Amino acid sequence: MPLMLSNAALGVLEQFHQRMAEEANRVSELGQEEFFRHRDDFLLSVGAEAGHLLHSLVVARKAKRIVELGTSYGYSTLFLAAAASQTGGKVLTFEMADYKQASARKSLEQAGLADYVEWKLGDAVELLEETPGPFDFVLVDLWKELYIPCFERFYPKLANHALVASDNMLEPAVYRKDAAAFQNMVRAKPDIQSMLLPLGSGVELSCVYRQSETGEVI
Repeated sequence: MPLMLSNAALGVLEQFHQRMAEEANRVSELGQEEFFRHRDDFLLSVGAEAGHLLHSLVVARKAKRIVELGTSYGYSTLFLAAAASQTGGKVLTFEMADYKQASARKSLEQAGLADYVEWKLGDAVELLEETPGPFDFVLVDLWKELYIPCFERFYPKLANHALVASDNMLEPAVYRKDAAAFQNMVRAKPDIQSMLLPLGSGVELSCVYRQSETGEVI
């Protein structure tokens, strides 16, 4: 799938993919317990297929206010920032670990996309409370126990026709119980239509559809 990326951005994306390939070998050698002890060391990305989807959704929605919950090392940030460069938008990306944010900043600067990113460091739940909406697009991809409390903070700030993409609904399998609880909560909202897309690690794609007093979609 072609993307409108500069040579600089394509170069950074290739670096990400090389790192992911190298780390895949290390991960395969670790037991589950050992992996979870060192999980912050790995580039646990949404993957290329989901990255292309995120880019396409942001561009199609013409999203201006784009939220990313879980910067990590900046893989999905690159796709979102590239899309923001086409829509005239801005990515507000939230990360708890300062060293991850620093690495992501360096990558986005190298890709020539840093101007389309606003960096937020700290507890995502707390930061969301003080970040004004409306939000046109939200990517949820942080520790799974934070999905519900984060959703509760940003849901009232979603613009009409906003899109929410939530990763890791299928994998890792150890998080499926948390993922199911999150899906049930989202799908219970009367103004949200939501479905699971079986690509990457499983993406729950949700769209806000608000109605007028006469029942018409607005």
